[in-house]
Amino acid sequence: MRIYSYLLAILISPLFLSAQQNREKHAESNLGTGAYRLYDSKSGKSITTDDIIRRMKNADILVFGEEHNDSTAHSLQAEILTKMIAAYPKTALTMEMFATDVQLTINEYLSSLISEKNFIKEARAWNNYADYRPMIEIAKQSKTDVIGGNVATRYSNAVTFSGLSKLQDFPESSKKLLPPLPVDTATGRYYDKFIETLGGHGMGNMKIYQTQNLWDASMAWAISQYAKQHPGRKILQINGRFHSDEKLGLLFPLKRYAPKLTVLTISSFAAAEDADWQSYRDLGDFILITPPVPEKK
Repeated sequence: MRIYSYLLAILISPLFLSAQQNREKHAESNLGTGAYRLYDSKSGKSITTDDIIRRMKNADILVFGEEHNDSTAHSLQAEILTKMIAAYPKTALTMEMFATDVQLTINEYLSSLISEKNFIKEARAWNNYADYRPMIEIAKQSKTDVIGGNVATRYSNAVTFSGLSKLQDFPESSKKLLPPLPVDTATGRYYDKFIETLGGHGMGNMKIYQTQNLWDASMAWAISQYAKQHPGRKILQINGRFHSDEKLGLLFPLKRYAPKLTVLTISSFAAAEDADWQSYRDLGDFILITPPVPEKK
């Protein structure tokens, strides 16, 4: 059982996250504020969120890879969503933080049919929902679609314990909540990086890697299906950055599901003020460095 607990901690599962309050909203431009640093990986220049919004003119999807407990990044996500909606009214929000089986509950809340209390409980909101709440409320107010992209825990647990083949045993009604089966597992750099994170190979680790690939495939499938049903819409995808760093993870199945969609990625992480961002420039099209999260006393 220790290996599975270790997996969840390593992958920053919401079950291991403490609730955090949002930090103060940042000024429109980050240049010179010292609050955070945002860079264009290709040019090497410091940029603003407005620059990203302009770049989205020629892209379909912006994937924001976060560290789940980074409230500074969450504030910028809300800012980016607001600006995307203003610039591209046909915008949607897709999220790792909600599963595909709670889509009806999400829709009911966005339509003001149920209370926020019921929404949080029945949509199984993460423990640090306070950090994601601004985006949900922005979407609700602007009538922007929010799509749950992850698989329900019961399916990921089944894979962690029995492997991806176990999904074939579920009835067709359950499979409607899953990406197309069988789910492929990525090889090469993504697998190597995953094993490095877990600290070694092993059969247990392989099943855990299959779970990781299921999460990736589920999010990619949700994005591709929404894009297919709503052509021309811009999509802001929110997920842990392991799922999208180096344009790996969910971008692997997304390229297969929807090869014509164009994607830009943000890799966001907390680092010391003097950290050299150049060493991280291969992680995404844009690199966001935020102040380290204060340690709890």
